[in-house]
Amino acid sequence: MLVLLPPSEGKATATRRRRPVDLAALSWPELTAARSTVLARLSEVSARPDALSLLGVGPSLADEVERNTRLLRAPALPTSELYTGVLYDALDLGSLPPAARRRASRWLVVVSALWGALRPADRVPAYRLSMGTSLPDVGPLAAFWRAHLDGPLSGAAGTALVVDARSSTYQAAWSPSGPVAARAVAVRVLREEAGRRSVVSHMAKHTRGLVARHLLTRDGREPRTPRALAAAVGEVFCCELTAPARAGASWTLDIVIREG
Repeated sequence: MLVLLPPSEGKATATRRRRPVDLAALSWPELTAARSTVLARLSEVSARPDALSLLGVGPSLADEVERNTRLLRAPALPTSELYTGVLYDALDLGSLPPAARRRASRWLVVVSALWGALRPADRVPAYRLSMGTSLPDVGPLAAFWRAHLDGPLSGAAGTALVVDARSSTYQAAWSPSGPVAARAVAVRVLREEAGRRSVVSHMAKHTRGLVARHLLTRDGREPRTPRALAAAVGEVFCCELTAPARAGASWTLDIVIREG
């Protein structure tokens, strides 16, 4: 199984001196050149007087933007420790039992605006960059990474199920296609109140984190099909599986949170 996660805006910083990132040691070394390109442009942009505007952030994040200028020297953390926030609080990788941690190391992939794709053990520094950003000489990051991620992520998926727990911004960087799409399931979270359904971002992040944790920790066989995934998730959540509307599209698994 391949479980695709978004990064989070919130990131931990090393409390003691740790080694900086080693680009050649990250998963998918074929992405090293693309990562180096984005790193270089991000460092240049972050040193400009209009850096906050170009990166779409406010004055309160000025220190984080300045840190972008020295990422190759900054202490790095494993991805499993780096990302914080609603989804990662619910996922709580640090508290996983040993068997679930081994599954996480094989199954989880974080799609990143700076690094392209990361495994939990990959060590990178805290940074400030969103997939919705456009960098000079790189262009919109989602389009940039779309040109680089298909081969690595399709290869990582192999013949396994792909569970897509990313937000739409990060889905734009890679969408499963061809045979992979037939085994891909996008997880959507809906709130139902008085018979009406709506999408709520904060609740969606929390629920996707809980879904990923359930898949990592549950007993039983690894789901191999969209219907088997729906059955596994249905052990804990109210969910509905929808088949693709057209060839080459992914399945959708709606997690329905009923209120009232």
